[in-house]
Amino acid sequence: MKLTLLAGAAVAIPLAFAVPAQAENPAHVQQLLETNLCQGCDLSGADLTQAHLIGADLRDADLQGATLVEANLEGADLSRADLTGANMTNAFLTNALLENASLDEANLTDASIYFAEVTGASFFNTDLTGAAVVGTPISVGGD
Repeated sequence: MKLTLLAGAAVAIPLAFAVPAQAENPAHVQQLLETNLCQGCDLSGADLTQAHLIGADLRDADLQGATLVEANLEGADLSRADLTGANMTNAFLTNALLENASLDEANLTDASIYFAEVTGASFFNTDLTGAAVVGTPISVGGD
């Protein structure tokens, strides 16, 4: 009996740690998709692939680790949002407000970033490979 219990625990415990945690608040995801208004929402880890978030209010939102692949964030207000580790591959960020936002370790591969406001934003280890950056003062590299 003890051996069976021990064997079960040996299998279950590693599996519990291997399953990725999904921390977003489902009600906040629904609110965003229905109203485009989600100031201060918990959207961490949310899958917002191809979401149309034109003009969305995402000020102070937690989007850590969120998937925003091919999302349209044209004119969205992401001021003070935490986009740390977010996947924003092929995202569209024309005229987006990213003031004081954290985009550390975010993936912006092939993103379109035109005339975005990035004053005070953090881009530490952000992947901008192939990104089209126009009229947006983002500095890359250098010592």
